[in-house]
Amino acid sequence: MDIRLQGGDALVLVDVQEDFVLGSLPVPGAAQIVPVLDRYITLFASRGLPVVATRDWHPGGHMSFDDCGGPWPPHCIAGTGGAQFARGLSVRPDTLVISKGMHGDRDAYSGFDGTELDVRLRKAHVARLFVGGLATDYCVLHTVRDALRHGYRVFLLLDAIRAVNREPGDGDAAIAAMLGLGAQPARIEDLAPARVPHG
Repeated sequence: MDIRLQGGDALVLVDVQEDFVLGSLPVPGAAQIVPVLDRYITLFASRGLPVVATRDWHPGGHMSFDDCGGPWPPHCIAGTGGAQFARGLSVRPDTLVISKGMHGDRDAYSGFDGTELDVRLRKAHVARLFVGGLATDYCVLHTVRDALRHGYRVFLLLDAIRAVNREPGDGDAAIAAMLGLGAQPARIEDLAPARVPHG
């Protein structure tokens, strides 16, 4: 599959943050996708296409934290090292950064939940989203669901996602759900196919 990038395309990096890579809530295999996502960033930037990076930006004592009765250890507390984008990820100055989960009494898995993401994308005339990041079975899943609900065409970057898998198979089930809703699978070689020299 050769998906040619075009005007109206945007790359969406979901929560590629230190705490989810090597910090307090590491997603298995997350470090492996950082260089792959960096290749996507370079590719989109070379075409002059927008790059969006969502991030958890929680207050201390957020309701999702296990010491407050939630399911997760404290993570991505606003302004801390764990909330920063992962080392090795080339987040450029023109990247659109979308913060979510900023209210202590409610969680937000989707990059669209309580943010201006949809408004900003429409203002930039974006129609197709290429989505990768963390974690497949939580924030990627919810972001893709909302993107499809808002009418975007979505490509799921299978080589640039990793799952928590709290229950075995959660990641595979999330991928199946996203594809079932209309997302299309893609990999870096689909967007930047190797050139075959003419003999």
